[in-house]
Amino acid sequence: MKTKLRKIGNGYGVLLPKQVIERLRVIEGSVLNISETSSGIQLSPFDADFSEQVEAFRKTEPKHRNSYRELAK
Repeated sequence: MKTKLRKIGNGYGVLLPKQVIERLRVIEGSVLNISETSSGIQLSPFDADFSEQVEAFRKTEPKHRNSYRELAK
């Protein structure tokens, strides 16, 4: 699947094909997360609630590492 980079105002944008929009389960106005991986760029829906949970875990993980390890068993 191919798409073109286009100039939009002072920036650039990519138009996503309908199949990609459906696979990502996003709608107009959705926030997308862009990550660079070893195989290229990954585009995924941004979930604010999940992001907050991950950040909370990262803050508490060093202090509660042993507790988390026991819970994972």
